[in-house]
Amino acid sequence: MLANDDHAELALIREAAREAGRIAMRYFGKTPDVWMKTGQSPVTEADIAVDRFLKAELLAARPDYGWLSEETVADTSRLSARRTFVVDPIDGTRGFINGLDMWCVSIAIVEDGRPIAGVLDAPVKEQIFEATRGGPALRDGDAIKVRVAGDVPIVAGPKTMTKTLLPGIGQTVKVPYIPSLAYRIAMVADGEIDATFVKPNAHDWDLAAADLILRRAGGEVLTPQGLAPLYAGTSPRHGTLVAGSGALLTAMIEEARDPDWSQGW
Repeated sequence: MLANDDHAELALIREAAREAGRIAMRYFGKTPDVWMKTGQSPVTEADIAVDRFLKAELLAARPDYGWLSEETVADTSRLSARRTFVVDPIDGTRGFINGLDMWCVSIAIVEDGRPIAGVLDAPVKEQIFEATRGGPALRDGDAIKVRVAGDVPIVAGPKTMTKTLLPGIGQTVKVPYIPSLAYRIAMVADGEIDATFVKPNAHDWDLAAADLILRRAGGEVLTPQGLAPLYAGTSPRHGTLVAGSGALLTAMIEEARDPDWSQGW
């Protein structure tokens, strides 16, 4: 029964994400209207159009679910819902504005703080990542998994972090800027890179779907205390996080605990 339920949830958000990606592509590369939110974070008319579509589509299908989205005013009524949609209409808006391909629609369904189904649709790259809590992580229908890091791991994240030596690991190679945090975590799940640091103030909508995909691929998103973050609670904000697997993830956690390092963000 649980597997069937999760499959239905995944099918719902997969189809919604695909259509949302098509809506976003109508604006991509066509200089959409852009304005700045609090904290100097950009938003475009495409973000709003996708958000409106997803909210209408998903809540029509599951009217008793809560709603948490980057582009919707927070509604605390979600705290009493059994399940909550956690949505980023366009994760990586700066990349979207600049014509880059590493942005995606991110949708998760969260229950008791944990994602049970998640989808990332990256329409420019024509990729879709997905997972349920009991199934494999998939990219375009094929199973994916994290890779074992080599002697010089490939790590994404802020320059202040990747310039340092990791305890027990040594030097790392930094990847170029990836505007979407969700897509960056999906790259770890897919074995394209080994790990990523996540600076403070990432939000539920950046993380929830990608977290589940990485977990089902054999990795984890963790706090410096080694705990898995919870989602759809009273605050959507998170502190420093690390994402990866194996000994590399352990070394990253140790580094993230260092107060001198954390002050460098």
